[in-house]
This record gives sequence, C-alpha cells and structure tokens, in this order.
Amino acid sequence: MGLVRDMLCRLDRTGVDPVSWQAPAPPSELPDPAAEFDALERWPMPGSTGPEDVAVDGDGRLITGTDDGALWRYDHLDRPGAERVTRIADTGGRPLGVEVLADGRYLVCDAERGLLRVDDTGRVETLTDNALGRPLVACNNSAVGVDGIVYFTDSSAKFSIAEHRYDLLEHRGTGRLIRFDPVTGETDLLADGLQFANGVGLSRDGSFVVVAETGAYRIRRVDLTGPTAGRVSVWADNLPGIPDNVASQTAAGIFWVALYSPRMRLLDLLAPHPALRLLAANLPDALSPDPEPRAWVLGLDGDGTVAHNLRGPKGSYSPVTGVRESDGSLYLGSLTATAVARIPAPPTRV
Repeated sequence: MGLVRDMLCRLDRTGVDPVSWQAPAPPSELPDPAAEFDALERWPMPGSTGPEDVAVDGDGRLITGTDDGALWRYDHLDRPGAERVTRIADTGGRPLGVEVLADGRYLVCDAERGLLRVDDTGRVETLTDNALGRPLVACNNSAVGVDGIVYFTDSSAKFSIAEHRYDLLEHRGTGRLIRFDPVTGETDLLADGLQFANGVGLSRDGSFVVVAETGAYRIRRVDLTGPTAGRVSVWADNLPGIPDNVASQTAAGIFWVALYSPRMRLLDLLAPHPALRLLAANLPDALSPDPEPRAWVLGLDGDGTVAHNLRGPKGSYSPVTGVRESDGSLYLGSLTATAVARIPAPPTRV
C-alpha cells in the first residue's frame, strides 16, 4: 500500500495528506425514536443559492446569507402570502454563520473575508480576518454572549470551506475554536486540533460553549467559568449523522444541531486507509459518492443527550446546515438549497 500511496502522491492535485483513523460504528438507535415530519414550508431565494445558516431577530424576521455574497432578510413569514424578502448587503465573500447582535446589527462568519459586522444600511465592517497570528482560512460559525464576546470557528488551517471534502478526507484535525472581544479586537484560543470545527452554541448561563466536529461525528464542550474553566471535553459522541451548525441553548434547554446528512458508510470504511482516501480526494466530482438527501435535526439537552430526533423523508430538504428555533417553529438553512425552510418545533418537554 505504501508504493501505491507514493504513486498517488505524485499524481495528487489536491494537497491532501490523509492519516489513518478508525470511525466508530454508527449508533444502532437513538434514545428518542425518530419523529418524521412531512409538513415543510419553503421560501425560495430570489436568484441566489445556499442559505447556509439562519437567524431570527427580535421582530421575527429571518436573516440568511447566500453563495453570491448576499445577506437577506425575510419579513412577515407569519402571514402567508405577505412574505417579503430584502437584500440587506453584499459581503463580497461567502457568508455562512449569522447571528443577530443586541443592537440589531448582524454578525457574519464569512468564509472568504473573516468575521464581519453588517447593518441594515448595507455597511460591512471587518472585525477580524486573522486570529493568533494566523489568517482565517475557513471562518464558519459563531455564538455571541450577553457580554458581546464572540465565539467562532476557523474550520481548517489548510482547506477553504469550498474544499471541505478534502479536510474530511485528510482528517488531520486543524480546526480551532476562537474567542474574540469586539471591544479590544483581541482573540484567544479555546480549542484546537478539531476535526473540521463547525457549529458553535452557548449555554443559557454562559458557563460553557459547544463546538461541532464535523469530521469526527461529535460535539465538544469548553467550560468558560468556574474551577474547570478552559477544560475541553467530549459532550456528544458518535452522532448518527454529520453535524454542521449548532444553535445556542433555548429557554427550554435545547441545543439544536443541524445534520448535513446521515453517516456515509463508504467514508467510514475508508477511514483506516489513507491511500484510498487520497484516491477518493482526486476523483472527479461526478464520481464522488453523494450523501443521502434527507432533512435531519437533533435537539440535545444540556448534558448532550438527544431529546428530539426529527427527520424528513428521503429526498426532503437537504443538506440541512443551519437550524434556529423561534415562536414554535424550526427554521432551516442549507449549503446548496435554493430556499429556506420551516417545520413545526416539537412540544417543550418538562
């Protein structure tokens, strides 16, 4: 296999240098049986694609960004037939994670430009495009504390968001979770060595933050207060799907997690074989296996235990990369879809 890998390295056009790892066997079942939903509303994007994340402001308006650099606002989603969409701004890059700030402005993780602040007039301000002496290669998702401190991910030190497949195949764990103070402009490192660091969510009391590791099917927790401040631990392990964005804890105690797709058996089988993964990285896109198209979100409680398991039928809205709860609904975003979507939120559990 070493000779084969040497030959593949000479032919490689991607720069991928995979390491061997053992993927855990997918869980046979979850504590909560899947609740399949059929009722799904969609609002098309006006000529744009890929509303990767979604946020809802205090007036119930939906905010999202698309692959043409645009930031959009949907009004009146509670009044069927009266919906209105407004193009707020153009970031000049690729907006991903979106948060609504306390003053009504928007915090945007732009995959190409870094951490941005945007207002309704269309003004785009770069807060930072680097952290700890390194440029942001793949600024992805964030959460904001009540004190205004920002927690965000830089998914990979080597591959851009557009090249995320290469990072997953390489599996060297170069992602990081970063804390940013918008007053001082200072950054500090909360966790590194993450397998494609992705979604970020804060606990209601601000005592910990969670970060999704897309390439390891797990979510890590970083303690922010108390005697264990700074401790990094596994919070939810061996998820049944590929985790993407995470929404901060709701009043009911739930962290919503978007699952890009169910686990891909072929990807897991290739995990111990770097040469085969190098070969897979160099296959034309047309020959690369596609994930199963299925809408899927999990609701995890404060201990990382699955409390809600919601799936759409095969072929439903996908891939789900963003999820946000507001006023009895779950709003969904997608890296490649041409619409945002909404499903009913499950009843609050006591």
